[in-house]
Amino acid sequence: MFKNYLKTAWRNLINTKFYSALNIVGLTIGLAVGMLILIWVQDELSYDRFNTKADQIYKVNASIGTGASKQVWGGVSAPVAVFALKEVPGVISAVRVVTSYDYSVFRYKDKLLKEEYGKLSFVDDAFFKLFDYKLLKGNAKTPFPNDQSVIITESTAKKYFGNENPVGKTIMGDSKDPYTVSGVLADFPANSSITGDMLFSMNVKRKQYDGKGYWRSMDEDWGNYYTTTFLQVRPDASIKAIGDKLTQIHMKNQAGIKPTDGVFQLQPLSDIHLYNPDGTSAGIQIVRVFSIVAVLILLIACINYINLSTARAMLRSKEVSVRKIIGAERSQLFMQFIVETVLCFAMALVLAFALIYAVMPVYNSVAGKQMHFDLFNANVWQVIVLTIIATLVASSIYPAMLLSSFKPINALKGKISGAGKGTLRKVLVICQFAFSIGLIIGTLIINRQLQYIHSVQLGYDKEHVFAVPMRAMQDHYEAIKADLLSHTEITGISTGNNSVVSSGSSTGDTDWDGKAPDVSMIIHPFDIDKDFVGMFKLKFAAGTGFTGSKSDTAHFILNETAVKLAGIKDPIGKRFKLHDLNGTIIGVIKDFHFASLKQTIEPAIFAYRPSSWQMYIKTTGKDAPAAIKLVEKYWKQYNSAFPYDYNFLEDTYNDMYKTEQHTATLFNIFAGIAIFISCLGLFGLATYTAQVKNKEIGIRKVLGASVANITAMLSRDFLILVLIAIVIASPIAWYAMNKWLMDYAYRAELHWWLIAVAGGAAVLIAFVTISFQAIKAALANPVKSLRSE
Repeated sequence: MFKNYLKTAWRNLINTKFYSALNIVGLTIGLAVGMLILIWVQDELSYDRFNTKADQIYKVNASIGTGASKQVWGGVSAPVAVFALKEVPGVISAVRVVTSYDYSVFRYKDKLLKEEYGKLSFVDDAFFKLFDYKLLKGNAKTPFPNDQSVIITESTAKKYFGNENPVGKTIMGDSKDPYTVSGVLADFPANSSITGDMLFSMNVKRKQYDGKGYWRSMDEDWGNYYTTTFLQVRPDASIKAIGDKLTQIHMKNQAGIKPTDGVFQLQPLSDIHLYNPDGTSAGIQIVRVFSIVAVLILLIACINYINLSTARAMLRSKEVSVRKIIGAERSQLFMQFIVETVLCFAMALVLAFALIYAVMPVYNSVAGKQMHFDLFNANVWQVIVLTIIATLVASSIYPAMLLSSFKPINALKGKISGAGKGTLRKVLVICQFAFSIGLIIGTLIINRQLQYIHSVQLGYDKEHVFAVPMRAMQDHYEAIKADLLSHTEITGISTGNNSVVSSGSSTGDTDWDGKAPDVSMIIHPFDIDKDFVGMFKLKFAAGTGFTGSKSDTAHFILNETAVKLAGIKDPIGKRFKLHDLNGTIIGVIKDFHFASLKQTIEPAIFAYRPSSWQMYIKTTGKDAPAAIKLVEKYWKQYNSAFPYDYNFLEDTYNDMYKTEQHTATLFNIFAGIAIFISCLGLFGLATYTAQVKNKEIGIRKVLGASVANITAMLSRDFLILVLIAIVIASPIAWYAMNKWLMDYAYRAELHWWLIAVAGGAAVLIAFVTISFQAIKAALANPVKSLRSE
């Protein structure tokens, strides 16, 4: 019996090549794109879940400050791990990870290689016991036999040693400090929040405390929040109780700490990729949006199949009726149509797999990921099976029930209830285009926000400025500066310790006259020279800048937000204390954006520290290559042991919005695909309509109807459905994208014309799709359509 079903299904596909091709192409693209998006979603949700103890591991975050300046940091002070193990019930293990910036290059024999910024870390010995990172060579129990040991990743080992066994070999950090390779680590998984190339013993960091400062040891330093600390807790332990206990320990061990500072809270390991330390979205919102997009695209593909199947019901009604008259039961007919759908679906699925394999490299490039489509991977099959079952059920049951429900006598007379009216078909077309229009509106709004990001007045001038870490050039800065400024290619030079684009450091160690005892303000400190403000074209709201005199070392400049949050009236001349330095406020800078536009402008303070570690060089667009060469001459003179290193601030700024760029590109692609699939279905329906109204068109032409009249007649009903879809989709998409924009403290203004553009585009695309077939039908010779009957 099944063999007969299969033969009949195959014949039907062959006999209706046009409709079969539309169905298969629509399903193929829908399945491929739906699965690609769901694989992306699964990848995002899988971060850090490969760790067998993931459900027991938490990252410790710290809430600092009060009021508008309050922040939640992902780093905490080093003693937290030590005291958690000693004094907090429920804590089983503790591991700290500290990013190392001690070295930028390593040498092995005559090979000198630069390491990527932020890819070196200090870790505690328990690192490999807590996490499931695979140590290919070395001892996980004693990963660092001594403080001069280093563990490198497999790809790093290849880079330095080729196919040699790296264990026991020595590399030189910055050509001066020797480290012996004690282990080789499998490369960190792409879905790991912890990454890196080299791991060093935490004892190396511990030895950097010389015992002479305020904090005599690393494990007593409660004031610096620089360690990423993970705790393994018992399943029955209270997470809130552990955080509260750590806060109490902090208050007890750091004299003068305010109750609002250093308040610790725990965040699950599996959350840290998609949520910020304060619990706000760091990506989960995009994951939800893309999940919806995947479902919408799969639904659009299913709607195509349902529409074309039900539309052609009248053409197959006589076939069904004859089958019933000669004894076929409804269940047999139902199974026949299910087999037809399964066959069509199976062909589409095979093609979808081939399409996924073909586009995966491009998809990874666009998405900025390293995903793999492996049919032997259980996780991939979770996505495939879920997609197949949901799509197959949605696209097969209703058409099969409808086609098997015809009453033979009525069908043979051409009287078919339900299918002829096409009410459901119209509803499905409206849904299909509502989804597509929603995606178009989302695309327009995302792109508008990206345009806003790149066009907004940031309050400073970053054009054609590149930064160079000075190293040994720092001791000769004034001479180098004087010579470089003598060249017309260079229009300005300054120094600073923090990037004007994204200041990473902040502190709450501040005081000022009139400060309330229970108030704490988190502020971003910038060490700059006298030319910094002028070169970046920062504007003063009050006071003046640094003059370069020795007295400037006791002067401060604040931004407007710092003055406002501190509540300082008439700030010029007032006392302000930063760390141990009591100084005087000499100027107030107008607020400018020194962080992502997702954040509100925060307090900032500028201290006079000439010849900081980073030099900024301003040039012009055409002179940039020559300016880079001029600076390179001094780099080779003073830093010959290091590769020349520079970066343009424009690139640094753009890097902050890489996720948004990837999102926008993917959204553009998905919206285009959704429209394409919808138009495939619309094209099929327009072809069917022209086929059904063949004689009517012939009669109208004989009676004098023009091509335009007939095209309008065939297009009108479809365009009304598209207009209804616009009315339904617009408010929903508008609301959803407004929610997405809430992630940005500064965002583009939304205008009504965005909906008009999206709706106009949808109407135009739909009209072009329909009119192609409508014009073809209108141009046909009426004699041919009226010859029979």
